[in-house]
Amino acid sequence: MKIRKIIVALLITLTTSCAYQGANQGVGPVSVRVIAFNDFHGNLVSPGDFLGKASGGVDYLASYVNSLKLNHPYHVVVSAGDLTGASPFLSSAFHDEGTIETMNRLGLEYNALGNHEFDNDKNEILRKQNGGCFAGGVVGLDTCLGAASPNPVPVPNPFEGAKFKYLSANVLVKSTGKTLFPSYDIKHFVTETGNNIRIGFIGIALKDTPSMVTPASVADLAFLDEVETVNQLVPKLRSEGVETIVVLVHQGGKQGSTVPNSINDCSLKSGDVDDPLAVQPIRELVKGLDNAVDVVISGHTHTEYTCQLPNRLGRLIPVTQAGSYGHILTSIDLTIDPSTGDVINSGLQNHLVDRTNPDIVPDSTMATIVEAYNLNLAPIANKVVASLLASVPNAELPAKSPATGTTGEKPAGDLIADAMLSATAKHGLGDAQIALMITNGIRTDYANKVSPFTYPYELTYGDAFAVQPYSNYMVTMTLTARHIKDVLEMQFPGNSCATPSGINNQNKTRVLQPSRGFYFSWSASGANCNKIRDVILTTYDSTGNVASTDTIVRNGILASKKHYRVTVNNYMADGGDNFSVFKSGTDLIVGVKDIEATVDYLAQFITPNPNNPGYDPNAISLHKPRIDKLQ
Repeated sequence: MKIRKIIVALLITLTTSCAYQGANQGVGPVSVRVIAFNDFHGNLVSPGDFLGKASGGVDYLASYVNSLKLNHPYHVVVSAGDLTGASPFLSSAFHDEGTIETMNRLGLEYNALGNHEFDNDKNEILRKQNGGCFAGGVVGLDTCLGAASPNPVPVPNPFEGAKFKYLSANVLVKSTGKTLFPSYDIKHFVTETGNNIRIGFIGIALKDTPSMVTPASVADLAFLDEVETVNQLVPKLRSEGVETIVVLVHQGGKQGSTVPNSINDCSLKSGDVDDPLAVQPIRELVKGLDNAVDVVISGHTHTEYTCQLPNRLGRLIPVTQAGSYGHILTSIDLTIDPSTGDVINSGLQNHLVDRTNPDIVPDSTMATIVEAYNLNLAPIANKVVASLLASVPNAELPAKSPATGTTGEKPAGDLIADAMLSATAKHGLGDAQIALMITNGIRTDYANKVSPFTYPYELTYGDAFAVQPYSNYMVTMTLTARHIKDVLEMQFPGNSCATPSGINNQNKTRVLQPSRGFYFSWSASGANCNKIRDVILTTYDSTGNVASTDTIVRNGILASKKHYRVTVNNYMADGGDNFSVFKSGTDLIVGVKDIEATVDYLAQFITPNPNNPGYDPNAISLHKPRIDKLQ
């Protein structure tokens, strides 16, 4: 009997032990890889070199995504906004349909809304999600060609729409009170051992989007606070059994100036000093997040970083950004405890999408789609938009005194500034008096590029787009005379000298290109923040005669107390290239894209036109030079 009792006890022990092992089989940590990018902006082909290497292009991007999935059976591909909009001609000419189609095949699953997703209106964003032809487009020419359209003959093929999900937790449709797209989605993994892993992805748009797009684009939409929206969703996700939360937010920051600022740095310093402005405003945003948020994937600022930033309880959480234009991909490896759903560890890395990597073979499906769109682009790209009587170069004009060199004024810049003014001068469109173009945004000449270089030259849309490919929007604002003098002082390196309107942090000379009637002179030997000598605004009547003259600055001294309506592009309006004065502008009106303004302006120079046979960059009516450089 004693032996029998011992045997029974052993059996019970063994049975209990086996039952315990069965219940905990596979309870070890589970690894999930999140593959992320942001601000792709429809760059279907490589946008050029990055870190000294040819990089990007959707054919290589797709192959890198696939390589990052290897040996990671539990994975998800996400984007933090601006997937489309402000796109190169190859994508924008077809309303970014090719970008959506390639992203479907790349395996993208979620995209948060960026500000450029609102370049048109909410109906166009919904079309991108749901499919269908572009309203007002020409089927078979610029819409509904489809990824499967035979090559080279374009055949109408309904646009399929995004197979991935747009997410927009903080964008409400005012008329319904509902979000434009779902606030979040839950990615559900069932592991080989039967574990259930649930990850919540919240999509957050930039709260300031309405100030960056045309009012009509967001007329029926409300943009809520990013942090409050995320925190309010946490209890709902928790109620659905989600413990791992990833936020895709179209907001970011710039690294501090500490070298080397590699793509995997997170510099929060300027030299050896803590920089409170580094990685802002995303750093402040993360600081307000509920402790339940485990990862923040950011965008908007076109910067590369892999950070650990403190949330509102001081807990460090991963915060990443993958630059822009498809140059970089981020892998985020989350180690999750399946018994609790909590993230117990994470690994972050940014990867260059290196087109010279011999181990990566470009994706043939992507290459075929891109080639089809390239062939179909010709009818649009070859459309004549103006006749040029001479080359309009992206090169600086000489100063009146040859000894002082060049002024910074460029004929191509004059043309663009005139087009900007033409598009925004009318009442209700901006009432602009002055337009200023940033020189960095002029990429090449308006010129006949094929030998022999004969004129008149029939300038095509493709030619014009190559000069200004960024698809920026016109923004007209009110500035004081003081603002105008100060922004002109900010054209030159100032060693952080202070103007009344702010600190000049310009690191090199960036001469703004002025519209017709706006003249200024500057002194090369003038002191920092005191180089501008004269600024004059002249208006002309319909016959070209002077109607009025307004001296804004005389001999370096402010001579006006007036306010002026000034047009710049949206990049400059946001303080781009350290022109922070523009952020002080008031009564902003957002207008059309810069390329649209240029093409509309050039339409008057399409021949035959007996009143104006073509665009002459040397015409007296253009009133050049508009800038002079003094000793």
